[in-house]
Amino acid sequence: MTNPSRYDLDDLRVFLAIAEARNLTHGAQQVNLAPSSASHRLRGLEEAMGTPLFTRQARGVTLTAAGETLMRHARRVFAQLEQMHADLSPLARGVRGHVRLWANTHATHTYLPADLSAFLKEFPQVSISLEEHPSLDIVMAVVRGEVDVGVVADEVEGADVELIPYRFDHLVLIAPLNHPRARRKRIKFSEVLNDPFVMLHAGSSIHTFTVNTAAALGKHLDVRIQVRSFEAVCRMVSAGVGVGLVPRSALIDHQGKLRADLSVIELDEPWAQRDLKVCVRNTEALNSFAKHLLLHLAANCSEIKK
Repeated sequence: MTNPSRYDLDDLRVFLAIAEARNLTHGAQQVNLAPSSASHRLRGLEEAMGTPLFTRQARGVTLTAAGETLMRHARRVFAQLEQMHADLSPLARGVRGHVRLWANTHATHTYLPADLSAFLKEFPQVSISLEEHPSLDIVMAVVRGEVDVGVVADEVEGADVELIPYRFDHLVLIAPLNHPRARRKRIKFSEVLNDPFVMLHAGSSIHTFTVNTAAALGKHLDVRIQVRSFEAVCRMVSAGVGVGLVPRSALIDHQGKLRADLSVIELDEPWAQRDLKVCVRNTEALNSFAKHLLLHLAANCSEIKK
């Protein structure tokens, strides 16, 4: 049985260094320990865990099943510690309020940068920790009380949350200017299912939604490349890699004009409407800073015009 009192964070740090280096000597060097000291800590950790964590070999070490499990948990532990320090840092600097905000890719890459900038100018005593997650994960985190405010595109049936309109937007098809359908004004999704696609990364809400929608039509999308931002999708499509689905808001420049390097085609689909909502567990239970952020975001409710 594991005995937590017999190991500490330094032991886990040594273990993680050795596990990632797959070599005791190299791992010890990374944490500024002599190999003998690292080996001593490792033996103590294995005794505390009650099972071997490594298999020793002539040219290094390999993780046992227990070692693989511990490595996953140790990484989470140190990630949580980093987040804890990040959350506490503003308070140590004298910032009087902190809001935990999760948002989906759509909101993070379109509306939130300007809206949060305006909010932070109005409330300089507040700091915000923003993380990007799929809508489902955001709703569940709000329900569990892990975050104060979420911004989502999808409702979760049965979730006990409040949803407040934030932005009204819609998905459009983008294609290279010389694409055969570039002159079309509207198009059905089924008409482009055989085209190569440029997609956001797997795990993003739009990626999941697009792939599932194609599957419902009995098609497997030809995903030519996956990227990390709408801007990257636009650049790849403009270069002729394929077509893509993006929110219309992602195509608007700072002067309010559509990009000129792409063909933008309206989707003749009811699901093309892609509205964003602010998600909270209970408006009245929010701290004052989170409530101010909620009111600020809700006040920006507007629609990207076609």
